[in-house]
Amino acid sequence: MASRADSFASNISLANFSKATELKNRIWFTIGALIVFRFLSFVPLPGINASALTQLADQTRGGVLDMFNMFTGGSLERMSLIALGVMPYITASIVVQMASALHPTLAAMKKEGTVGRQKLNQYTRYGTVFLCTIQGWFLAAGLESYGASSGIAAVVDPGYMFRIGAVISLVGGTMFLLWLGEQITSRGIGNGVSLIIMAGIVAQFPTFVSNMASGYSEGSIATGILLGFIVMVVGLILLISFFERAQRRLLVQYPKRATQRGMMQADRSHLPLKLNTAGVIPPIFASSLLLLPLTITQFAGNSLDTESTTGGALQTVLQYLQHGQPLYMTLYAVGIIFFCFFYTAVVFNPEETAENLKKNGGFVPGIRPGKRTEEYLDYVLTRITVIGAIYLTFVCVVPEYMIAQTGVPLFLGGTSLLIVVNVTVDTISQIQSHLLAHQYGDLIKKAKLKGRLR
Repeated sequence: MASRADSFASNISLANFSKATELKNRIWFTIGALIVFRFLSFVPLPGINASALTQLADQTRGGVLDMFNMFTGGSLERMSLIALGVMPYITASIVVQMASALHPTLAAMKKEGTVGRQKLNQYTRYGTVFLCTIQGWFLAAGLESYGASSGIAAVVDPGYMFRIGAVISLVGGTMFLLWLGEQITSRGIGNGVSLIIMAGIVAQFPTFVSNMASGYSEGSIATGILLGFIVMVVGLILLISFFERAQRRLLVQYPKRATQRGMMQADRSHLPLKLNTAGVIPPIFASSLLLLPLTITQFAGNSLDTESTTGGALQTVLQYLQHGQPLYMTLYAVGIIFFCFFYTAVVFNPEETAENLKKNGGFVPGIRPGKRTEEYLDYVLTRITVIGAIYLTFVCVVPEYMIAQTGVPLFLGGTSLLIVVNVTVDTISQIQSHLLAHQYGDLIKKAKLKGRLR
């Protein structure tokens, strides 16, 4: 028979939400912080001509900057104070994570516990400032040169003073977003940086719905295409929700230990291996590499001589690397599969995991501790990564194929859907955890009250 605590835990619902005061305060704080983020995305950099910038943004559609603009909620297109968003922090954290897996000194620092993680976080912040400085300088210089080559004055007063002011503003905007994300993590609900990225993506949803509705009313979008997009998005959301929570749980057994009553009992636990260990990193890396030549060409502007051999060859390659082209989708799929295996190998170390199990006396039933356990973990991880890579490739390539066939721009691509669904599921899980803790707190208070009455 289930206990009263179990019945409380199984009946978690939002009906008890009104009683959880702390949870409501955390949610309101998170909403307020995201509103501040959206307000900042409309504050332009000093010295920017907003109307000319809109014309330049229309000429650079389809490049890697367009993808980063999606992650920043349109801040890059408007060249606001937070135009770089949190992408420099994401890049720096990936670099530090890879370095800690490859460099012996950083690997030893990672094993130091809380102190080591704090040092690595500090290195990540230093790397964020460095990347923001470099990206901000090239962004300001490229904006000046690109505007001049196109005959559009995107900068009111170009020069070194504008570049220095832009770099300081961009670095300050990104570091403020990091601080805001940390406040959301500690005082709100969910991972702050992930929520900021998701808020930037979701902010473009009303514009997309409006464009789809106007296209359908004007007759440019057929009913079948509209229904096909809706079915595809719903199906991909369900598929992502299933695969992102899928795990291969390896049984780990520990030696028998004496209990308080003198009985010998063997402890068992599970080692969860996620089907998609790499997360959203593979599609981001693959698309960034493929869109980099197009972005460089767009910034080159009129300086690219298409009559020359090099210019003509580059122009031909760019035509085959356009969105929806067979070569682009093939290389995109290959890049996703490659980065799935590469990043999984960086994140998960079978040798270290096998060594930790051996030190704690744990073993996989039927597998010898040590080298055999390491080989078995690598065997299992490789095979589930194959399934995860196929899943990621399907989720990311299908929207590209649909866009190429219909010609309808879909802002929710595979990468965007992965981020939105993952962050939403994680946030809902944290809300349920807070509700569960609140219900257990009420149960403990009632038990103490009954004990006093007795």
